Amino acid sequence: MEDVTDMPFRLVCKRLGADIVYTEFVNAEGLIRESKKTRKKLVFTEEERPFGIQIYGGVEESMEQAARLSEEVQPDLIDINCGCWVKDIAMRGAGAGLLRDVPKMGRLVDRVIKAVKLPVTVKTRLGWDAESIKIVEVSQMLEDLGVKALTVHCRTRAQGHKGDADYSWIPKVKAVVKMPIIVNGGINTAEDAERLFRETGADGVMIARAAITNPWVFREIKHYLSTGLHVSGPTTDERFEQILSHMKMAVEFKGERKAVLEYRKHYSGYLHGLPHAAKVRQELMVPETYAGVEEILVRYRGFLHSLPMEPESATP
Repeated sequence: MEDVTDMPFRLVCKRLGADIVYTEFVNAEGLIRESKKTRKKLVFTEEERPFGIQIYGGVEESMEQAARLSEEVQPDLIDINCGCWVKDIAMRGAGAGLLRDVPKMGRLVDRVIKAVKLPVTVKTRLGWDAESIKIVEVSQMLEDLGVKALTVHCRTRAQGHKGDADYSWIPKVKAVVKMPIIVNGGINTAEDAERLFRETGADGVMIARAAITNPWVFREIKHYLSTGLHVSGPTTDERFEQILSHMKMAVEFKGERKAVLEYRKHYSGYLHGLPHAAKVRQELMVPETYAGVEEILVRYRGFLHSLPMEPESATP
C-alpha cells in the first residue's frame, strides 16, 4: 500500500504474525530513472523474510529493467501489480489497466519472468468492471507463463474499494490452475479469514487496509485458525508500547519530522475504542517531534490507568 507498507510498518506486521510482507508498490519508471525516493522503497531487513518487492508499470521494457534492479537487492520474490484501481495509474495502462489489454498483460509478465531468476507472482482484480470479468482466463494465462502464485482482489477495478467483494470466483479459479491462489479484499477479522479458507479453498489470505486499523489482526487470525478461539485484544500498555516502538523505527528510517507527520495515519487504529480517543488524536496532529508525541501519549496512558475499569478488552 502506497505510503503505508514501508519497512517500519512491515516489521510491525511481521512481529504480529504476518507470514510474508511486501513493499509499497514500486514505480518501474522511477526505479530505472534512479529516483532516490523509489529506490528507498526497496530497503528491507533480514527479519522481514520472506519478503516481496511489488513493481508496477505499463511499459514492458521498463518492467523488465525494474525487475532486474529489484532482484539485485535479493528479495525472496518479485510481485507484479496488475490490480491498482487508482485513475492516474489504471488509465495509463498500468495496474488494473492491464485488465483492459490481457495480451499486453501476458507479454509484460512474460518479460519480467524471463528477466529474473526469482519467483514471480501477480496481484490483480476480477476484471475491469462487472461486464468484463476475466479472472479465470487470466489465471490460466499467468500459470502457463510461469507465475508461481496469484493474489486476487475480489472486486473489479470499477468498484475500487467500494461494494462487496465477490469471493465466488476463487473456487472457479482454483478449478483451472494448480498454483497457489491468495484471496484479498474486504478481509477484516479472524472470522472473515477462516470463512474464506473454508468456503473458497484459497491457499492464503492477504490483509491490506485492515492492518492499518488493527495491526494485531495477523495474531488474531492465526490464533483463531489454530484453536477456533478468539485471542484477547491488546492491552492498553501493549497499544502504547507498539505505537512508540513503531514510531521510533519510523524516525530512524525516515528522519524525525517526516516520520512524525506521516505517522498520523496510524493513530486511529492504535487508539480505536479507547475513551476520549478522538480528542487525543486531534492533539497528536500538532507535534512534529517524537518527544512531543510521546508526551501526549504518556499523559493519555496515565489517564486511562486512572479510570475505575481500564479498557483492556477493547479490540481495534
